[in-house]
Amino acid sequence: MGAYKATKYTLFVCCYIFWVASGVLFAVGIYAKIAKEKDVVDTLTTDPALLLLTVGSLMFIITFLGCFGALRDAAILLKMFLGVLLVILLLQIAAAVLGFIFSDMVLERTDLLMKKAIVLYREDMDLENVIDFVQKKFLCCGVDDYSDWSQNAYFNCTENNPSLEACGVPFSCCVRQRNETVFNSMCGYNTQRMEELSVRERIYTNGCLKKIVLWGKHNLLLVGGMSISLLCLEICMVALAAVQLGQIQRVQQKKMKSGIPRQR
Repeated sequence: MGAYKATKYTLFVCCYIFWVASGVLFAVGIYAKIAKEKDVVDTLTTDPALLLLTVGSLMFIITFLGCFGALRDAAILLKMFLGVLLVILLLQIAAAVLGFIFSDMVLERTDLLMKKAIVLYREDMDLENVIDFVQKKFLCCGVDDYSDWSQNAYFNCTENNPSLEACGVPFSCCVRQRNETVFNSMCGYNTQRMEELSVRERIYTNGCLKKIVLWGKHNLLLVGGMSISLLCLEICMVALAAVQLGQIQRVQQKKMKSGIPRQR
C-alpha cells in the first residue's frame, strides 16, 4: 500500500509541476498575442507568441491526463498519458539520431529559417526582441554575416529605399565601447556601405549561426546534460505511469475475483 501511494503521488507532483509551467507558458503566449499588432504574419516558425501558445497548450493537455489520471486512479487517462509520452519520447530520440546523421541538412534548414526571420524583422515585435537578444547575447550580426540584413526591407541597401535605416543593421549588432555612458542606437546606420575594416570597429560582423554552433560545441556537457536530464525525467514519468497502471489493474482484478461466489 505504501509503495502504491508513493508511486501515485510522485507521478502527480511531477505532472503538476509541468502542468503549472504549461499554464504559465500559455498565459504568456496569450498576453504576447493580444499585445501584438493584428496585421502581423502568424507562422509557428517565426512567431514566438504562437510557439508559446502551441507548446503550452500541448503540455497542458498531456500533463492534465497524467495529473488527474494519477490522482483519481483513472486507468483510461493514464493509458492516454503513457501512450502520448511514449510517442513524444520516441520522436525525440528519432529527431536526435536524424539530426546527428543529417547535421548538414539541419544547418541548411536552420539557416533558411533564420534568414526568413530577418526578413520579418520589424513586422513582429516578439520576433524582433528575440533576434535582438540573440545578437546581443552571442555578439553577432545576421545569419552568415552582417550583409544578411540587406534582405530586410528596412535595411535593404538600394537607391530607391526610403527607409532611414537603409544600408544599416539593427542596434543589437553594435559593439559596445568600454567608456561609453550613453548607448548610440544609430551606430549601425550605413554600415553596409563601409569597408570591412571600418565596419568591425562599429558592429559585429560574424554571423549568429556559426556563433551558436560554436557555443554548443564549447558547452557540449551543459547541452548534453540538460538533454539527458529531460530524457531521464520523461522515462521516469513513463515508468511511474506504467507502474501505477499495473497496480490499478491488479487491484481491479482482486476486486473482480472477490466478487465471484465460491463454488461448493
